[in-house]
Amino acid sequence: MTTISFEFFPPRSEKGLESLLTAAQAMDELNPLFFSVTYGAGGSTQTGTLETCQSLIKKVDADIAAHLTFINTDVSHLKEYVDTLWATGIKRLVALRGDLSEDLSWPLDPDGDYFQYTSDFVEALLKWHDFDISVGAYPEKHPDAPSMKSDLIALKKKCDAGAHRAITQFFFGNDTYYSFCERVRAMQIETPMVPGILPIHDYEKMVGFAKRCEAKIPLWLQERFENKSDEDCQKVAQDILNEQVADFVEQGVPHIHFYTLNKDAMVIEACRNAGL
Repeated sequence: MTTISFEFFPPRSEKGLESLLTAAQAMDELNPLFFSVTYGAGGSTQTGTLETCQSLIKKVDADIAAHLTFINTDVSHLKEYVDTLWATGIKRLVALRGDLSEDLSWPLDPDGDYFQYTSDFVEALLKWHDFDISVGAYPEKHPDAPSMKSDLIALKKKCDAGAHRAITQFFFGNDTYYSFCERVRAMQIETPMVPGILPIHDYEKMVGFAKRCEAKIPLWLQERFENKSDEDCQKVAQDILNEQVADFVEQGVPHIHFYTLNKDAMVIEACRNAGL
């Protein structure tokens, strides 16, 4: 049976929080394995992440996972924040490096007060508490990685450090995921690779987002949106999502993660369409 999880970002207003919680309660009826809440660049939404997690804990039955990045935050402050998460009842983390600010470049300079690699970060988190930890994976290569091989080496180090699963960057052709999994297994990485799926709520915004993430937009997908009305675009987007999810379920993919953008309708329809 394929399991599912849903990702949210911290809302910027009380109205946004109400909308998020309503969406989460509707998604909770699908019995997700967990909900995750993102974390701003450089820890800019640390408070928002914690407060959103705390609000979700009161409203849903599923576990809550907090995203956490180590870039620009020293080890002592990370430890303090992690202790707070654990005490709050958050036992799952999505451990990530985080986006580089303009004054930083990759690889980072060694500094004893800061983590340099996600693998070191994961190892420390597990020493601090017995978290369930997810890390990131990039089927089309992380933008900062010099090559796909070096990116896979970094992924192996994160998995060897104790990550329970890796959640991929979004992609639009399922063959991209299957090919990636073959390369992962060839590296003797046994950690589960979870496909991360992005519903297309707004095609033009998605195109801009994909360019920033260096995620490829296949020609077939571009053609399906060409010369379509807004109403037709919504139907096309739902069809594409339905097809992605149904294929993963048919192929026996163990788990699917949805980048919901705090909206529930598309993902609920796709999950129910696939019998989840």
